Amino acid sequence: MSEQETLGLAEEFAHYRRTVLDKVEVPGPAAVRRTVRGRNRRRWGATATTALALFAGSAIGYAAMSGPDHQPGPVDPTPSISVSPTPEGSTSPTPGPSVTTGGPASAVPDGRISRAQLLGASVTLPAWRAGRGCPTSAVRISGDDREGVNWLLALDHGDVDGDGALETVALVQCVLGTGGPMQVVAFDRDEQGKVVTLGRVVATTIDKPQWLFALDVVGDGTVRVQVGDIAPGGGWNAKWSQRQWRGYRWKGDAFAQVSGPTSFGPNPNLADVAVTATDLVLTTADDGSRTGTATVRVRNRGTGPVARVALRLGVPAPVRPDVDGWAPCGGEPQHTSEPVTCDLGRLAAGAEVRLDLSFRVGVGITVGTGKADVDVRPMDSDSDFLPDVNGADNLVQMTYR
Repeated sequence: MSEQETLGLAEEFAHYRRTVLDKVEVPGPAAVRRTVRGRNRRRWGATATTALALFAGSAIGYAAMSGPDHQPGPVDPTPSISVSPTPEGSTSPTPGPSVTTGGPASAVPDGRISRAQLLGASVTLPAWRAGRGCPTSAVRISGDDREGVNWLLALDHGDVDGDGALETVALVQCVLGTGGPMQVVAFDRDEQGKVVTLGRVVATTIDKPQWLFALDVVGDGTVRVQVGDIAPGGGWNAKWSQRQWRGYRWKGDAFAQVSGPTSFGPNPNLADVAVTATDLVLTTADDGSRTGTATVRVRNRGTGPVARVALRLGVPAPVRPDVDGWAPCGGEPQHTSEPVTCDLGRLAAGAEVRLDLSFRVGVGITVGTGKADVDVRPMDSDSDFLPDVNGADNLVQMTYR
């Protein structure tokens, strides 16, 4: 290259520096820091988005692992995420899905109430039947059987209304003398934890059932109650009452019977026996003793059989059972003191037994004229006396002479 050409090329480079490079800004320290901060913001935005997505997935998985007994709590709204301005030439970011924040789910109140808690609560009971009764409004149930109180006899728990939580079922009696009406009542709690009355399951009546013996809440929410036809008391033993298990279910606004018998048949222990007797006329026998025969009839007027019948004859001690007519009697009547007793066996409903009973008075013993009580009493299979529905015909008087 000639010297002239070399000088021309140098002149061109000088012109380039004067006209072009003067317009180029050399990046100083401030420009470098701005560039680094912009890159870090974009990197943090991407990292935060990924972390939040993973956190949300973990929260959903934890909620799915919770059992049915745990109600989900309120969902916190997804925190807003600041997005750095999109560089020129980039596609605008797609907005994320919106999150709807719902209120907390209502928890079902726990209606399991212990005996102590129920006795300590002020409750309202369904009304007792008409007549002299116990208070029902804002009262406390009692743990004992003092006169005029609502006595707690039994308690059980179960989901009787199908809401997934337990309720409390109680057997309560209004104590009046040796008895009083009874009812089974279901209790629950409201949202504030106060004991509230759900409803009456079953109650005693003037007719039947007259007694409630036990209760049991089974798995499907059925309340089983053992009811009795006749209330104990007044000489009536509880073992003589017919008993039935009846089931009741909650129907949304009241309980209704769903299983078990709906009525009682004739009570076999509700006996009605009657007795009649002829006079006893004593005549002198060949050996000098005096003998005679009295006819006694015992009839079962009841609707059911009687397990045993006890016959008693209040003749004077010198008047002893003789041989004839005593075969149907259990035991040894001739060895009984005053009165003479005769235990008969089972007597079917409507059946009658006739006894021609012979008596003897020993030689040299004088017996005047008098009256002897003849009474008959029904008994159960344990030889316990049953009350008779018509006691007026259980006793007659027999004249002896």
